Amino acid sequence: MSLLKLLVESPVAFFLTAIPLLYAVIFHEIAHGLVAYRLGDPTAKFLGRLSLNPLKHLDPMGTLMLLLVGFGWARPVPVNFANLPGDRKTIVAVSAAGIVTNILLAFVALFLLQLMEPKTGGALSTALTWFAYINIILASFNLIPLPPLDGSKILMPFLPAPLRQAFLRLEPFGLLIIIGLLFLGVLTPLIRGVFAIIYGLVGIFLP
Repeated sequence: MSLLKLLVESPVAFFLTAIPLLYAVIFHEIAHGLVAYRLGDPTAKFLGRLSLNPLKHLDPMGTLMLLLVGFGWARPVPVNFANLPGDRKTIVAVSAAGIVTNILLAFVALFLLQLMEPKTGGALSTALTWFAYINIILASFNLIPLPPLDGSKILMPFLPAPLRQAFLRLEPFGLLIIIGLLFLGVLTPLIRGVFAIIYGLVGIFLP
């Protein structure tokens, strides 16, 4: 169900859902900037991109996709790697920050949903379900080693220079490829796998 359809069917559920979804995307980007800042790069902070103000982060196309298909993105938080230590661990830490954040948020949402059992249903349940969904989608997609996704930035420091350059040449087409894979359902097994891992972790912490 698109968020626009949800708005028509249940305005209360829409607002309880749209805001957490929006912040799932925003938290992903802030995590990159925050880790970079902690490691020595103040670029995101100076540009006001560590703010929780949505207007600092909204991307027109990403917001439209969020409303239409329940998957979207924010403007990438700028990171100047020249200000950071030039080792692989630093690059991996900054690049993986968004993925880790989305996994943690999905874990919290699924954990709360399980605590609500058997009292499921209603606007809160809908909001938590969507929140878990978008965070799992974001984490899954960004694990893919395809520019400009985080997975490629995690992988590239370990690649030889020629292969790294080949990866970079894919970046202008990366978003179109990802959207195509999304609509073709090719990424469904990956999304299900990430969901299964997070859901399994939730089970460990519940009696």
